[in-house]
Amino acid sequence: MAQAQLAFPFQGGKGVMTRFFKDSLVISPQIIQKKATGTAVIKFTADEKGIIRKMIVYYADDLILTQPIIEALKKSNHKWIIPDNEKSHDFIILFTIGFTTPATSNPALQKAVYDFYSHRKPILSYDQVPLDMATLLPSVVINYDPGP
Repeated sequence: MAQAQLAFPFQGGKGVMTRFFKDSLVISPQIIQKKATGTAVIKFTADEKGIIRKMIVYYADDLILTQPIIEALKKSNHKWIIPDNEKSHDFIILFTIGFTTPATSNPALQKAVYDFYSHRKPILSYDQVPLDMATLLPSVVINYDPGP
């Protein structure tokens, strides 16, 4: 028996969603300056009109990474498709932000990366996290130019 295919919950499909976030997520000057890299896991709820009603940061390697992700998610209003007969639906999405590694070794860049990593303040969940009927979306990977 063939398994039923679920419609992808972003208008236009997975490729459109990935491109949307790569185009919409603006890497802040603070991220570039600190050479910040890392991951953030966010759960959000979309209503029947595709509007995001709430967001929860489940994990982030550092607070600095969450602001551009939240702003990009806000731009995605009206693009989410929830399953039939639901008034709202929860989604979990993982973002990974990093920089394009230069071809040659750069001691200043290495020091900046180490400084960020050693001073980062992760956002963690210390208790159980009920996920209910959430849909785990494909990860979004964003790379930026680390600059000089």
